[in-house]
Amino acid sequence: MRASYLFTSESVSEGHPDKVCDRISDEIVDLFYREGPKAGIDPWQIRAACETLATTNKVVIAGETRGPDVPKEQLDHVIRSAIKDIGYEQDGFNWKTCDIEILLHEQSADIAQGVDAQQPTNREEGAGDQGIMFGYATNETPDLMPAPIFYAHKILRLISEARHSGTEKVLGPDAKSQVTVSYENGKPVGVREIVVSHQHIVEDITSKQVRDIVEPYVRKALPDGWISDKTIWHINPTGKFFIGGPDGDTGLTGRKIIVDTYGGAAPHGGGAFSGKDPTKVDRSAAYAARYLAKNIVAAGLADKATLQLSYAIGVARPLSIYIDTHGTGKVSEDKLEKAVADSMDLTPRGIRKHLDLNKPIYARTSAYGHFGRQPDADGGFSWEKTDLAEALKRAV
Repeated sequence: MRASYLFTSESVSEGHPDKVCDRISDEIVDLFYREGPKAGIDPWQIRAACETLATTNKVVIAGETRGPDVPKEQLDHVIRSAIKDIGYEQDGFNWKTCDIEILLHEQSADIAQGVDAQQPTNREEGAGDQGIMFGYATNETPDLMPAPIFYAHKILRLISEARHSGTEKVLGPDAKSQVTVSYENGKPVGVREIVVSHQHIVEDITSKQVRDIVEPYVRKALPDGWISDKTIWHINPTGKFFIGGPDGDTGLTGRKIIVDTYGGAAPHGGGAFSGKDPTKVDRSAAYAARYLAKNIVAAGLADKATLQLSYAIGVARPLSIYIDTHGTGKVSEDKLEKAVADSMDLTPRGIRKHLDLNKPIYARTSAYGHFGRQPDADGGFSWEKTDLAEALKRAV
Protein backbone atom coordinates (compact mmCIF):
# COMPACT_ATOMS: atom_id res chain seq x y z
CA MET A 1 0.00 0.00 0.00
CA ARG A 2 1.23 3.49 -0.82
CA ALA A 3 2.05 5.54 2.25
CA SER A 4 1.96 9.10 0.87
CA TYR A 5 -0.26 10.26 -1.97
CA LEU A 6 -3.06 12.60 -3.05
CA PHE A 7 -6.65 11.41 -3.49
CA THR A 8 -9.63 13.40 -4.76
CA SER A 9 -13.39 12.94 -4.42
CA GLU A 10 -16.32 15.10 -5.50
CA SER A 11 -19.81 15.79 -4.25
CA VAL A 12 -22.83 17.51 -5.79
CA SER A 13 -25.71 19.29 -4.11
CA GLU A 14 -29.39 18.35 -4.10
CA GLY A 15 -29.90 20.94 -6.84
CA HIS A 16 -27.54 19.26 -9.30
CA PRO A 17 -29.63 18.03 -12.28
CA ASP A 18 -28.86 14.36 -11.64
CA LYS A 19 -29.63 14.74 -7.95
CA VAL A 20 -32.96 16.42 -8.74
CA CYS A 21 -33.81 13.24 -10.65
CA ASP A 22 -32.59 10.98 -7.83
CA ARG A 23 -34.75 12.91 -5.38
CA ILE A 24 -37.88 12.65 -7.54
CA SER A 25 -37.35 8.91 -8.10
CA ASP A 26 -36.90 8.29 -4.38
CA GLU A 27 -39.92 10.43 -3.51
CA ILE A 28 -42.02 8.06 -5.64
CA VAL A 29 -40.60 5.02 -3.80
CA ASP A 30 -41.48 6.70 -0.49
CA LEU A 31 -44.96 7.57 -1.75
CA PHE A 32 -45.69 3.92 -2.50
CA TYR A 33 -44.50 2.88 0.95
CA ARG A 34 -46.68 5.57 2.56
CA GLU A 35 -49.81 4.87 0.53
CA GLY A 36 -49.54 1.07 0.40
CA PRO A 37 -50.47 0.39 4.05
CA LYS A 38 -53.34 2.89 3.81
CA ALA A 39 -54.76 0.76 0.98
CA GLY A 40 -54.28 -2.43 2.98
CA ILE A 41 -51.26 -3.56 0.93
CA ASP A 42 -48.49 -5.45 2.71
CA PRO A 43 -45.26 -3.39 2.42
CA TRP A 44 -43.46 -6.63 1.54
CA GLN A 45 -45.45 -6.69 -1.72
CA ILE A 46 -44.68 -3.14 -2.84
CA ARG A 47 -42.40 -2.70 -5.86
CA ALA A 48 -41.00 0.43 -7.47
CA ALA A 49 -38.34 1.07 -10.08
CA CYS A 50 -38.57 4.70 -11.20
CA GLU A 51 -36.28 6.61 -13.54
CA THR A 52 -36.44 10.38 -13.98
CA LEU A 53 -35.19 12.74 -16.68
CA ALA A 54 -35.18 16.50 -16.16
CA THR A 55 -34.38 19.28 -18.59
CA THR A 56 -35.55 22.85 -19.21
CA ASN A 57 -38.99 23.05 -17.55
CA LYS A 58 -39.63 19.36 -18.28
CA VAL A 59 -39.67 16.26 -16.06
CA VAL A 60 -40.31 12.74 -17.35
CA ILE A 61 -40.81 9.78 -14.99
CA ALA A 62 -40.85 6.22 -16.30
CA GLY A 63 -40.72 2.87 -14.59
CA GLU A 64 -42.45 -0.15 -13.12
CA THR A 65 -44.44 -0.34 -9.92
CA ARG A 66 -46.69 -2.64 -7.93
CA GLY A 67 -48.81 -1.64 -5.00
CA PRO A 68 -51.35 1.11 -4.34
CA ASP A 69 -53.25 2.78 -7.16
CA VAL A 70 -51.70 6.24 -6.82
CA PRO A 71 -53.47 8.92 -8.92
CA LYS A 72 -51.33 10.91 -11.33
CA GLU A 73 -52.46 14.08 -9.57
CA GLN A 74 -50.87 12.84 -6.35
CA LEU A 75 -47.67 11.87 -8.13
CA ASP A 76 -47.59 15.31 -9.77
CA HIS A 77 -47.99 16.99 -6.37
CA VAL A 78 -45.16 14.97 -4.81
CA ILE A 79 -42.83 15.77 -7.72
CA ARG A 80 -43.56 19.50 -7.62
CA SER A 81 -43.16 19.57 -3.84
CA ALA A 82 -39.72 17.98 -4.15
CA ILE A 83 -38.62 20.52 -6.76
CA LYS A 84 -39.94 23.34 -4.58
CA ASP A 85 -38.12 22.00 -1.51
CA ILE A 86 -34.86 21.86 -3.47
CA GLY A 87 -35.40 25.52 -4.34
CA TYR A 88 -36.13 25.75 -8.06
CA GLU A 89 -38.33 28.69 -8.92
CA GLN A 90 -36.39 30.15 -11.84
CA ASP A 91 -37.45 30.83 -15.43
CA GLY A 92 -35.85 27.72 -16.92
CA PHE A 93 -36.93 25.29 -14.19
CA ASN A 94 -39.84 26.12 -11.92
CA TRP A 95 -41.79 23.85 -9.59
CA LYS A 96 -45.01 25.64 -10.49
CA THR A 97 -44.77 25.66 -14.27
CA CYS A 98 -42.59 22.72 -15.36
CA ASP A 99 -44.30 20.14 -17.56
CA ILE A 100 -44.43 16.72 -15.86
CA GLU A 101 -44.95 13.52 -17.84
CA ILE A 102 -45.64 10.33 -15.88
CA LEU A 103 -45.06 6.99 -17.62
CA LEU A 104 -45.33 4.39 -14.84
CA HIS A 105 -46.73 0.92 -15.46
CA GLU A 106 -47.04 -2.48 -13.77
CA GLN A 107 -43.95 -4.49 -12.94
CA SER A 108 -43.11 -7.24 -15.44
CA ALA A 109 -44.76 -10.55 -14.53
CA ASP A 110 -41.57 -12.35 -15.55
CA ILE A 111 -39.53 -10.36 -13.05
CA ALA A 112 -42.20 -10.69 -10.36
CA GLN A 113 -42.25 -14.49 -10.52
CA GLY A 114 -38.51 -14.58 -9.86
CA VAL A 115 -38.65 -12.13 -6.97
CA ASP A 116 -41.78 -13.22 -5.09
CA ALA A 117 -41.67 -16.06 -2.61
CA GLN A 118 -43.83 -18.94 -3.85
CA GLN A 119 -46.00 -21.38 -1.94
CA PRO A 120 -46.44 -24.34 -1.57
CA THR A 121 -42.97 -24.93 -3.01
CA ASN A 122 -41.40 -22.86 -0.20
CA ARG A 123 -39.19 -21.09 -2.73
CA GLU A 124 -37.57 -18.10 -1.07
CA GLU A 125 -37.96 -14.54 -2.27
CA GLY A 126 -35.30 -14.08 -4.95
CA ALA A 127 -33.09 -11.16 -5.84
CA GLY A 128 -34.65 -8.62 -8.19
CA ASP A 129 -31.68 -8.77 -10.55
CA GLN A 130 -28.22 -10.20 -10.93
CA GLY A 131 -25.26 -8.08 -9.94
CA ILE A 132 -22.33 -7.33 -7.69
CA MET A 133 -22.50 -4.93 -4.75
CA PHE A 134 -19.68 -3.45 -2.69
CA GLY A 135 -19.43 -2.06 0.82
CA TYR A 136 -16.48 -0.20 2.30
CA ALA A 137 -15.40 1.31 5.60
CA THR A 138 -12.22 2.92 6.89
CA ASN A 139 -11.29 4.37 10.27
CA GLU A 140 -9.89 7.59 8.80
CA THR A 141 -13.04 9.59 9.75
CA PRO A 142 -15.42 9.32 12.73
CA ASP A 143 -18.19 7.93 10.50
CA LEU A 144 -15.78 5.35 9.03
CA MET A 145 -15.82 6.91 5.57
CA PRO A 146 -12.97 7.94 3.25
CA ALA A 147 -11.95 11.49 4.10
CA PRO A 148 -12.18 13.04 0.60
CA ILE A 149 -15.84 12.14 -0.03
CA PHE A 150 -16.82 12.69 3.61
CA TYR A 151 -15.60 16.30 3.59
CA ALA A 152 -16.74 17.03 0.03
CA HIS A 153 -20.28 16.13 1.17
CA LYS A 154 -19.95 18.10 4.40
CA ILE A 155 -18.97 21.31 2.60
CA LEU A 156 -22.07 21.28 0.40
CA ARG A 157 -24.37 20.14 3.18
CA LEU A 158 -23.36 23.09 5.38
CA ILE A 159 -23.85 25.56 2.52
CA SER A 160 -27.23 23.98 1.68
CA GLU A 161 -28.39 24.34 5.28
CA ALA A 162 -27.44 28.03 5.20
CA ARG A 163 -29.26 28.51 1.90
CA HIS A 164 -32.44 26.82 3.14
CA SER A 165 -32.38 28.83 6.37
CA GLY A 166 -32.26 32.07 4.40
CA THR A 167 -28.79 32.99 5.65
CA GLU A 168 -27.30 32.89 2.14
CA LYS A 169 -29.84 34.48 -0.17
CA VAL A 170 -27.74 34.86 -3.34
CA LEU A 171 -26.88 31.17 -3.75
CA GLY A 172 -28.91 28.85 -5.98
CA PRO A 173 -29.62 25.15 -5.52
CA ASP A 174 -27.01 23.76 -7.96
CA ALA A 175 -23.48 23.19 -6.67
CA LYS A 176 -20.43 20.93 -6.82
CA SER A 177 -17.45 20.43 -4.57
CA GLN A 178 -14.17 18.57 -4.89
CA VAL A 179 -11.55 17.91 -2.26
CA THR A 180 -7.99 16.68 -2.84
CA VAL A 181 -6.65 15.18 0.40
CA SER A 182 -2.97 14.66 1.22
CA TYR A 183 -2.14 11.31 2.83
CA GLU A 184 1.04 10.67 4.79
CA ASN A 185 1.86 7.21 6.16
CA GLY A 186 -1.59 6.13 5.00
CA LYS A 187 -3.43 8.79 7.04
CA PRO A 188 -5.21 11.94 5.79
CA VAL A 189 -3.39 15.03 7.06
CA GLY A 190 -4.52 17.99 4.96
CA VAL A 191 -6.12 19.41 1.84
CA ARG A 192 -4.09 20.26 -1.25
CA GLU A 193 -6.89 21.53 -3.52
CA ILE A 194 -10.46 22.71 -2.91
CA VAL A 195 -13.05 23.21 -5.65
CA VAL A 196 -16.49 24.71 -5.11
CA SER A 197 -18.70 25.68 -8.04
CA HIS A 198 -21.93 27.21 -6.76
CA GLN A 199 -24.90 28.59 -8.65
CA HIS A 200 -25.83 32.19 -7.82
CA ILE A 201 -29.21 33.79 -8.44
CA VAL A 202 -27.76 37.31 -8.72
CA GLU A 203 -26.27 37.39 -12.21
CA ASP A 204 -23.51 40.00 -11.84
CA ILE A 205 -21.70 38.47 -8.87
CA THR A 206 -17.96 37.73 -9.12
CA SER A 207 -16.06 34.55 -8.25
CA LYS A 208 -14.34 36.45 -5.44
CA GLN A 209 -17.71 37.40 -3.96
CA VAL A 210 -18.83 33.77 -4.16
CA ARG A 211 -15.62 32.73 -2.39
CA ASP A 212 -16.29 35.24 0.38
CA ILE A 213 -19.66 33.52 0.90
CA VAL A 214 -18.62 29.87 0.74
CA GLU A 215 -15.15 29.94 2.30
CA PRO A 216 -16.36 30.05 5.93
CA TYR A 217 -18.43 26.90 5.35
CA VAL A 218 -15.47 25.13 3.76
CA ARG A 219 -13.28 25.98 6.73
CA LYS A 220 -15.99 24.86 9.16
CA ALA A 221 -16.37 21.53 7.35
CA LEU A 222 -12.68 20.59 7.38
CA PRO A 223 -10.63 19.55 10.43
CA ASP A 224 -8.46 22.17 12.11
CA GLY A 225 -5.10 22.57 10.43
CA TRP A 226 -6.07 20.87 7.17
CA ILE A 227 -6.15 24.17 5.24
CA SER A 228 -2.77 25.85 4.94
CA ASP A 229 -1.17 28.62 2.92
CA LYS A 230 -0.28 25.93 0.37
CA THR A 231 -3.92 24.94 -0.18
CA ILE A 232 -5.11 25.95 -3.65
CA TRP A 233 -8.69 27.25 -3.99
CA HIS A 234 -10.88 27.07 -7.11
CA ILE A 235 -14.18 28.86 -6.48
CA ASN A 236 -16.47 29.18 -9.52
CA PRO A 237 -13.42 28.78 -11.77
CA THR A 238 -15.38 29.51 -14.97
CA GLY A 239 -16.20 32.94 -13.57
CA LYS A 240 -20.00 32.65 -13.67
CA PHE A 241 -22.60 30.06 -12.64
CA PHE A 242 -25.99 31.73 -13.06
CA ILE A 243 -27.82 29.17 -15.22
CA GLY A 244 -28.05 26.02 -13.14
CA GLY A 245 -30.01 22.86 -12.53
CA PRO A 246 -31.87 21.02 -15.31
CA ASP A 247 -32.09 24.26 -17.30
CA GLY A 248 -28.32 24.26 -17.67
CA ASP A 249 -27.71 20.52 -17.99
CA THR A 250 -30.03 17.54 -18.43
CA GLY A 251 -30.37 15.32 -15.37
CA LEU A 252 -30.91 11.56 -15.12
CA THR A 253 -31.49 9.20 -12.21
CA GLY A 254 -28.49 7.13 -11.20
CA ARG A 255 -25.65 9.03 -12.85
CA LYS A 256 -23.84 9.96 -9.63
CA ILE A 257 -23.14 6.51 -8.19
CA ILE A 258 -19.58 7.31 -7.10
CA VAL A 259 -20.83 10.44 -5.33
CA ASP A 260 -23.49 8.26 -3.69
CA THR A 261 -20.94 5.76 -2.35
CA TYR A 262 -17.25 6.20 -1.52
CA GLY A 263 -15.94 8.85 -3.90
CA GLY A 264 -13.91 6.35 -5.88
CA ALA A 265 -11.96 5.09 -2.86
CA ALA A 266 -13.66 1.69 -3.17
CA PRO A 267 -15.18 -0.35 -6.02
CA HIS A 268 -18.79 0.12 -7.08
CA GLY A 269 -21.17 -2.45 -8.55
CA GLY A 270 -23.09 -1.87 -11.73
CA GLY A 271 -26.34 -0.50 -10.34
CA ALA A 272 -27.60 2.81 -9.00
CA PHE A 273 -29.69 3.10 -5.82
CA SER A 274 -32.29 5.83 -6.25
CA GLY A 275 -35.78 4.97 -7.47
CA LYS A 276 -35.55 1.31 -6.44
CA ASP A 277 -37.43 -0.52 -3.72
CA PRO A 278 -35.27 -2.81 -1.53
CA THR A 279 -36.10 -6.03 -3.42
CA LYS A 280 -33.56 -4.63 -5.87
CA VAL A 281 -30.24 -5.83 -4.48
CA ASP A 282 -28.51 -2.97 -6.30
CA ARG A 283 -29.78 -0.96 -3.37
CA SER A 284 -30.45 -3.26 -0.42
CA ALA A 285 -27.37 -5.48 -0.79
CA ALA A 286 -25.14 -2.40 -1.21
CA TYR A 287 -26.58 -1.15 2.07
CA ALA A 288 -25.96 -4.55 3.67
CA ALA A 289 -22.38 -4.59 2.36
CA ARG A 290 -21.71 -1.15 3.85
CA TYR A 291 -23.33 -2.24 7.13
CA LEU A 292 -21.10 -5.32 7.37
CA ALA A 293 -17.92 -3.49 6.34
CA LYS A 294 -18.62 -0.72 8.84
CA ASN A 295 -19.24 -3.19 11.65
CA ILE A 296 -15.99 -5.04 10.86
CA VAL A 297 -14.06 -1.78 11.24
CA ALA A 298 -16.12 -0.64 14.25
CA ALA A 299 -15.35 -3.98 15.92
CA GLY A 300 -11.63 -3.30 15.54
CA LEU A 301 -11.19 -6.33 13.29
CA ALA A 302 -9.59 -4.19 10.56
CA ASP A 303 -8.67 -0.56 9.89
CA LYS A 304 -10.39 -0.73 6.51
CA ALA A 305 -12.51 -3.31 4.76
CA THR A 306 -14.00 -3.88 1.32
CA LEU A 307 -16.85 -6.38 1.06
CA GLN A 308 -18.43 -7.75 -2.12
CA LEU A 309 -21.74 -9.61 -2.45
CA SER A 310 -23.04 -11.16 -5.67
CA TYR A 311 -26.56 -12.27 -6.64
CA ALA A 312 -28.52 -13.86 -9.48
CA ILE A 313 -32.07 -12.84 -10.40
CA GLY A 314 -34.63 -15.06 -8.73
CA VAL A 315 -32.02 -16.65 -6.43
CA ALA A 316 -32.22 -15.82 -2.75
CA ARG A 317 -28.79 -16.63 -1.36
CA PRO A 318 -25.74 -14.59 -2.38
CA LEU A 319 -23.54 -16.45 -4.84
CA SER A 320 -20.39 -15.21 -3.14
CA ILE A 321 -19.08 -13.17 -0.22
CA TYR A 322 -15.64 -11.61 -0.55
CA ILE A 323 -13.76 -9.48 1.99
CA ASP A 324 -10.45 -7.63 1.62
CA THR A 325 -9.01 -5.85 4.66
CA HIS A 326 -6.11 -4.38 2.66
CA GLY A 327 -3.45 -5.77 4.96
CA THR A 328 -5.02 -4.19 8.07
CA GLY A 329 -7.03 -7.16 9.34
CA LYS A 330 -6.61 -8.59 12.82
CA VAL A 331 -8.02 -11.95 11.65
CA SER A 332 -7.98 -13.68 8.28
CA GLU A 333 -10.45 -12.66 5.56
CA ASP A 334 -11.87 -16.19 5.27
CA LYS A 335 -12.83 -16.09 8.95
CA LEU A 336 -14.52 -12.73 8.43
CA GLU A 337 -16.41 -14.07 5.41
CA LYS A 338 -17.76 -16.94 7.49
CA ALA A 339 -18.56 -14.59 10.37
CA VAL A 340 -20.66 -12.20 8.29
CA ALA A 341 -22.53 -15.11 6.68
CA ASP A 342 -23.32 -16.50 10.14
CA SER A 343 -24.23 -13.11 11.66
CA MET A 344 -26.73 -11.83 9.06
CA ASP A 345 -29.25 -13.37 6.69
CA LEU A 346 -28.08 -11.99 3.34
CA THR A 347 -31.10 -13.04 1.29
CA PRO A 348 -33.12 -10.08 -0.05
CA ARG A 349 -35.83 -10.77 2.53
CA GLY A 350 -33.27 -11.20 5.29
CA ILE A 351 -31.61 -7.87 4.45
CA ARG A 352 -34.93 -6.03 4.32
CA LYS A 353 -35.93 -7.50 7.68
CA HIS A 354 -32.60 -6.94 9.44
CA LEU A 355 -32.26 -3.33 8.26
CA ASP A 356 -36.03 -2.64 8.34
CA LEU A 357 -36.10 -1.29 4.79
CA ASN A 358 -39.83 -1.51 3.95
CA LYS A 359 -40.38 2.14 4.90
CA PRO A 360 -40.57 5.57 3.27
CA ILE A 361 -36.95 6.42 4.14
CA TYR A 362 -35.37 6.92 0.74
CA ALA A 363 -35.81 10.53 -0.41
CA ARG A 364 -33.41 11.67 2.31
CA THR A 365 -30.67 9.46 0.83
CA SER A 366 -30.77 11.14 -2.58
CA ALA A 367 -28.19 13.85 -1.80
CA TYR A 368 -24.93 14.02 0.16
CA GLY A 369 -24.28 10.30 0.07
CA HIS A 370 -26.04 7.12 1.12
CA PHE A 371 -23.22 6.32 3.56
CA GLY A 372 -21.48 8.12 6.39
CA ARG A 373 -24.78 9.47 7.74
CA GLN A 374 -26.25 9.24 11.21
CA PRO A 375 -29.04 6.66 11.71
CA ASP A 376 -32.47 8.29 12.09
CA ALA A 377 -34.94 7.50 14.84
CA ASP A 378 -37.55 6.40 12.27
CA GLY A 379 -35.24 3.81 10.71
CA GLY A 380 -33.53 5.89 8.06
CA PHE A 381 -29.88 5.04 7.43
CA SER A 382 -30.22 1.89 9.54
CA TRP A 383 -27.28 0.46 7.61
CA GLU A 384 -25.03 2.99 9.38
CA LYS A 385 -25.56 1.35 12.78
CA THR A 386 -22.70 -0.55 14.40
CA ASP A 387 -24.90 -2.91 16.41
CA LEU A 388 -23.39 -6.03 14.79
CA ALA A 389 -19.82 -5.31 15.94
CA GLU A 390 -19.98 -7.39 19.11
CA ALA A 391 -21.56 -10.35 17.30
CA LEU A 392 -18.80 -10.27 14.70
CA LYS A 393 -16.10 -10.19 17.39
CA ARG A 394 -17.69 -13.20 19.06
CA ALA A 395 -17.98 -15.03 15.74
CA VAL A 396 -14.23 -14.81 15.04
